[in-house]
Amino acid sequence: MKVSIIGSGYVGSVSAACFAELGHEVICIDIDERKVQMINDGIPPIWEEGLGDLMKKHAEKNLIATSDYDYAVQNSDVSFICVGTPSNEHGNIDLSIVGHACKSLGMAMAKKDGFHIVVVKSTVVPETTEEIVLPLLEEHSGKVAGKDFGVAMNPEFLREGKAVYDFMNPDKIVVGSIDERTGALVAELYRDLDCEVTRTTPRTAEMIKYVNNSFLATKISFSNEIGNICKRLGIDTYEVMKAVGADFRISEYFLNSGAGFGGSCFPKDVRALIGKAKEIDYYPSLLESVIEVNELQPLQMVELLEKHAVDVKGKRVAVLGLAFKNQTDDIRESRSIPVIRKLLELGADVAAYDPMATDNMKGLIENIKYCDSAAEALKGAVACLVMTEWDEFRELGPEFEAMKNKVVIDGRKMIDPENLKEDIVYEGLCW
Repeated sequence: MKVSIIGSGYVGSVSAACFAELGHEVICIDIDERKVQMINDGIPPIWEEGLGDLMKKHAEKNLIATSDYDYAVQNSDVSFICVGTPSNEHGNIDLSIVGHACKSLGMAMAKKDGFHIVVVKSTVVPETTEEIVLPLLEEHSGKVAGKDFGVAMNPEFLREGKAVYDFMNPDKIVVGSIDERTGALVAELYRDLDCEVTRTTPRTAEMIKYVNNSFLATKISFSNEIGNICKRLGIDTYEVMKAVGADFRISEYFLNSGAGFGGSCFPKDVRALIGKAKEIDYYPSLLESVIEVNELQPLQMVELLEKHAVDVKGKRVAVLGLAFKNQTDDIRESRSIPVIRKLLELGADVAAYDPMATDNMKGLIENIKYCDSAAEALKGAVACLVMTEWDEFRELGPEFEAMKNKVVIDGRKMIDPENLKEDIVYEGLCW
């Protein structure tokens, strides 16, 4: 089939490359001419494992990019909306970018003969597709949904760092459509993947996405809450959760205690669902607690530092890990951010290292020292805080000898204290 993808960010780039890999003809639409040129040159606008190889493989064959909506719509059967849906100042979802995309799509559809399908892949709260996207498309196209064009919601369930793999090896594909014809055509795009397609309504598909992410976030905050309790009782929370996770009703995943969750999805999606619940006059106390625990969790790293009477004012403190998780350069909602800001507030000289996310963090926090290695960050530091689970941090040992007071606060259970010399004080966040 012929597919156009609006937005060349994380979801759009991965979807475009993977649809091309499945044999579809793909046109990316982006208002950023730099991104358009990169895609046409076979260069991904974001870093994601395996994405560069796919884009290089399909560039100028069955994957191209343009800023021209008219061209893309005229030369495709299905348009996917993959633009950002950030949180506004109140934590609710900001649909302004989705609205602009719908307006541009509608105007392009007005000039096209024949049936065209618009699929929302951006994460949007329930009722958005039917009550905002559909009316905007009708208004600007002058056409009737269900008759002249189709509308569907097809949420993504991609892990950053493993998004290409997850797209090609899905555990679920959800298509919510306003009519049978549209749903069948969208499902057909995934025919070569070994996964059953769940067919439903748009608002149910929207809700599935939010419930999926909110449940995983709840497991993390629950595990961190338990970890905090276990810490005070002298119990190894990892031993507890290993046994608890063996219960098939619970599973072992997302039970590791640590500094909390971040990224572009979990924090934003939980807050958006909270906002939607309040909009319909329901107070979601459990979801509110999930966010509260997550906001407080990383600051306990600094509290543990103060417990060891480490005076950080004017002293070097090493922060290892800036990305919100390993295998990505994404710093959105990274738990390192509140930790670094708290350390700066206390007067510390922060020396930070991350294998991939340094450039992105420089754009957010300028007044710290960015290092080229963990060893450089640790040299002369009075303390070290481990914030991201990069594999290379597991191998650290002798590098800690270059520190002064040699206090290590581990927020991800990355450091084996058995590999540390006796003069190094090791403290796990929840263990």
